[in-house]
Amino acid sequence: MKSILVTGGAGFIGSHIVTKLLESNYHVVVLDNFTNSSPSTLNKIIEILNAGGKFDVYLDVCEGDVNDINQLSNLFAKFTFECVIHLAGLKSVSESSNQPLNYYHNNVSATATLLQSMRNAGVFKFIFSSSATIYGETDVMPLSEDSTLGVIKNPYGKTKLIVEDMLSDLSSSDSRWSIAVLRYFNPVGAHKSGKIGENPINTPNNLFPYIMQVATGQQSILSVYGNDYPTHDGSGMRDYIHVLDLVDGHLATLSWLKESRGLAVWNLGTGTPYSVFEVISAFEKVINRKIPFKICGRRKGDVSECWANPKKARSELLWVAKRDLTEMVEDAWHWQTQETY
Repeated sequence: MKSILVTGGAGFIGSHIVTKLLESNYHVVVLDNFTNSSPSTLNKIIEILNAGGKFDVYLDVCEGDVNDINQLSNLFAKFTFECVIHLAGLKSVSESSNQPLNYYHNNVSATATLLQSMRNAGVFKFIFSSSATIYGETDVMPLSEDSTLGVIKNPYGKTKLIVEDMLSDLSSSDSRWSIAVLRYFNPVGAHKSGKIGENPINTPNNLFPYIMQVATGQQSILSVYGNDYPTHDGSGMRDYIHVLDLVDGHLATLSWLKESRGLAVWNLGTGTPYSVFEVISAFEKVINRKIPFKICGRRKGDVSECWANPKKARSELLWVAKRDLTEMVEDAWHWQTQETY
């Protein structure tokens, strides 16, 4: 049976990818330390599949850390993987500015350890979850894969770029590797079932879960970090992509890996940016009430605007994002209001 290792598979993006892989009859092994996710999410995945009439689910779960080379060695000895999807890591832009060593350890060192374990086991297909933050501050939009990189203002983005450079060097040094680098823009939304979604254990760093916690009374007011950016309404603009579109991008990438060698990079975004105030307005229309907010100073490390040119993924992966902002908000809110959480 086809086996895939998904690091960070209990997280927001990981849980949706794992669901799709299981639906596609892969055997999935999840490696997660559950620092910002819950094992219960994996039970929800089984519920989703069972509700769809799929009961022969092949899922193994290993609680552990990607930095633990002994645990990785045991994992690669136990299972035969055709590919590793690497999602595990720390992802808060603001936190990374305050805890840079923690980010370099968990995002860079851990990836090197994982790649070493893969090479030792003879596994050479790798999908890396990178980020649009590697483009840094630049005035040229939209961002293409060959765009000149600007100044990266936060350690989180720097760790992603360092790993990309490491993967490029690895691919150049050893022709056995097939490596896909996927530069995510801003994944949002939730599974249509409402059973899995973005559920940060700590205070949200991302806009969508922050708005939803304010809407449900878990937070008293939404902080808008900056209204003096050089955008049409003064708030930061981002390219939001539905997590289910992102998942489809990974499945398309798996197909590419089966036939290709070397390293390739793709943006996974919609190509349509929305401001913070536009996202707030979209939520207000869906939930039919106002979202209280306050204007705060800009966060260290944030850029004013960022959106993708997704043409390369459309051409080479035959992938395109299909879901609009309204659907992203509706699915996220459907998940938030379910009684299962």
